[in-house]
Amino acid sequence: MQIKDIFSLGELFERVQLENIFPDNKTFVDCTPKKDLSYIHLRYESEKNESEFNLKSFVHQYFDEPSNDAPDFKSEANDDVSEHIEKLWDVLTRNPKDNNDSLINLPHPYIVPGGRFREIYYWDSYFTMLGLQVSGRIDLIESMVNNFAWLIDEYGYIPNGNRTYYLGRSQPPFFACMIQLLSEAKPDGNTLVKYLPYLQKEYDFWMNGSKKLAAQNPSTNRVVLMPDGSILNHYWDENDTPRPEAFKEDSQVAARAKNKKETYRHLRAAAESGWDFSSRWFKNKDDFSTIHAADIIPVDLNCLLVNLEKAIAGAYQLSGNLSEAEKFETLAHRRKEAVEKYCWNEISGFYFDYDYIENRQKDSFTAAAAFPLYFGMASKEKANRVAKVLEEKFLSPGGLITTEESTGQQWDAPNGWAPLQWIAIKGLERYGHTKLAEIIAHRWMDINTGVYKRTGKMMEKYNVVTTGLTAGGGEYPAQDGFGWTNGVYLALEKVMQAK
Repeated sequence: MQIKDIFSLGELFERVQLENIFPDNKTFVDCTPKKDLSYIHLRYESEKNESEFNLKSFVHQYFDEPSNDAPDFKSEANDDVSEHIEKLWDVLTRNPKDNNDSLINLPHPYIVPGGRFREIYYWDSYFTMLGLQVSGRIDLIESMVNNFAWLIDEYGYIPNGNRTYYLGRSQPPFFACMIQLLSEAKPDGNTLVKYLPYLQKEYDFWMNGSKKLAAQNPSTNRVVLMPDGSILNHYWDENDTPRPEAFKEDSQVAARAKNKKETYRHLRAAAESGWDFSSRWFKNKDDFSTIHAADIIPVDLNCLLVNLEKAIAGAYQLSGNLSEAEKFETLAHRRKEAVEKYCWNEISGFYFDYDYIENRQKDSFTAAAAFPLYFGMASKEKANRVAKVLEEKFLSPGGLITTEESTGQQWDAPNGWAPLQWIAIKGLERYGHTKLAEIIAHRWMDINTGVYKRTGKMMEKYNVVTTGLTAGGGEYPAQDGFGWTNGVYLALEKVMQAK
């Protein structure tokens, strides 16, 4: 079921999403149509005005809801967290299958996050792989990497997830990190070179349009020409319509905005960031309708692209193409310098996103500032100052909060997320802040363990401020499973046991 096909249902699609036929908008776009969509549309048009027409009954007549792939799985009371996660790998594994829904069928097995997330997700998968490495599931890591390589070949980039309604946007580019992880797991010296064509192709996607940038045309797609001539990236999406999987929520936000199409683009750009949603992307932290995510140069995105450029340089070096290796080392150096220039704030001693429309830094303190430490881009002095801010402003009883703001958005306080804990912990360790890193790791693992003991579940996110309460906020209820939480927990456990 292609994204254009589901929209071809027109009024039927909108009514189903707006009238709460399902408790979650994503459910409908994950349904399997029992008949051709054009036939369903014709039946709807002929029946909708009948006095006994019931929309809910009609939908269930023509669509099958997505099934629970592991309906009988229950955690064992005597299992500790690690034992539980080891059993969950098989529960969360999906295999190639024929389908007639919005799922993009992949050629190799993969791990899904869990809960409502019944498909692979791009940046989630890297953090899941950290745990698979600890579990010795290198075969599954390689399968997932090969799926992403297949997606790059098929679409020219890695979509947000393997659903047709996610086409048009990607997610934080962790593919190079995955290749580096696989290289560690299979140290034969060939992995980086083997995946070089895919790394290059992903880079071309993120840099698409960069050769056309000029002072009169300083931005296009995901690239921005900065005032000093350097090029940085921002999040974007090909579409300026409501996301099918969040049609009602997007429509409600856009209804309060001055320009609906621009707002839809910004909502989609924020979805590409993975931080959907956060006051980080708002002009007014308390007003969702002021979202302007596509106007923002995110510090973490550009750190990831430095890593991608360096990975490509390394692959060319190994393959003997020294001129291309030097070219990409230069690109990585220039981007690093631009990140320092536009995102470092000397007064605050912290990294901030940059609003390229208004040519000024944003003032939101976010955990994304740990990315320059994770990738070794910061000087020792700057890393020390970032560590101080993280300890003073972000450290909470259950780990690190995501931002200082409590807005009801799920990527704000009081919530903490596994990937951001890992990035900060490893970044701090890299610069010698081992005590603070250990405190964060222990607090995060403790809250994971505490919630597991109470519920038998590993969660998508956690309330790290009031650890006895469940995390909240966002477009949907808290989800359990959960791929990246499982992966980070096992990876941290291994690090802690080694100390």
